Amino acid sequence: MSTARDLFIISVDQPPEQAVGQGDLSLALAGAELIDLIGAGAVTVDGDRIVPGGPPAAGDRLLGEAAALLVRQPPHERIEDWLWRRGRDLSAGYRTALERDGELVRRRSGRLSLGSEQVAPADTPARRRAADRWEEGEAVLTALASAVGLGNSGDSDGNDGNGPSGEETDLETGPETGPETGPETGLDDAVTTVVAAVHDAVMELEAVRQRRAIENSAFANLWRGP
Repeated sequence: MSTARDLFIISVDQPPEQAVGQGDLSLALAGAELIDLIGAGAVTVDGDRIVPGGPPAAGDRLLGEAAALLVRQPPHERIEDWLWRRGRDLSAGYRTALERDGELVRRRSGRLSLGSEQVAPADTPARRRAADRWEEGEAVLTALASAVGLGNSGDSDGNDGNGPSGEETDLETGPETGPETGPETGLDDAVTTVVAAVHDAVMELEAVRQRRAIENSAFANLWRGP
């Protein structure tokens, strides 16, 4: 099970008050894929650039798809640009893949609303592995979850009640606070760089959402007149 799949399962397995915006989640999933590719030796990070290496191990279709999309000619792609390019609608792709694999079930009262559908994690070994990783406070998963506003207090639900409600349209909302990064977190330099880029992208997304809200409000006021 990949970090991206674990992150998706954890984001679904949250109470309604911690629902994650799908745009935020898509960016974090792209970051999780990149971290998995780093771990597999398929890429290295040179400053803020992604340098492809060998192919990842077979077995994860979405991770293989991510590897195939890497820019292999210099100048290599910036991490930030990768997050936005790969992240577009990525949460929907993981929803589809996990449903196909039997890791998600559709429920009328599910935890996370995806468009007109609601889904919840099925009771599978993959969910239990993701939950164990989350409850243990595994550094990579915790850092990525923090970037989208999910916190882990170590309780059985794996949350501290401080996450944002989020909007559920893709690439729309972001949290107001970011993840902790650096040597004290147990993350190496490359992973820390990716997590920081995820945080920056999510904050940029929030700024775009706020700017659009202001513009829409001003437009509405203009048409209402004095």
